[in-house]
Amino acid sequence: METLPELLRLPADCSIGGIRIVYDLICKALRGQTKLELDCSGVDRADVTSVQLLISTAKTARHQGNRVSLTAVPDVLRSAIERAGVSGRAMPESHSAQPTEIK
Repeated sequence: METLPELLRLPADCSIGGIRIVYDLICKALRGQTKLELDCSGVDRADVTSVQLLISTAKTARHQGNRVSLTAVPDVLRSAIERAGVSGRAMPESHSAQPTEIK
């Protein structure tokens, strides 16, 4: 039976000003998880730093045999991804699963 991914709600500020907090949250959430869903619905500030962190997160998870995916990607984050010229294959997959929240 396949388990649902754990959910991490990203904070509003995922720009360079808040990226350290986002990094720490993701590192903590990835420990011991094989599937992690990043809920981006609350993100209202994003830039190339956000995109770099998401790419690094996806690569690290794949290297460890784990999966990371995005849900509820807002226009501000989608725009940052497009401006960075990143291909969809480099980013975590995006879907709308119903995971359980990490406390």
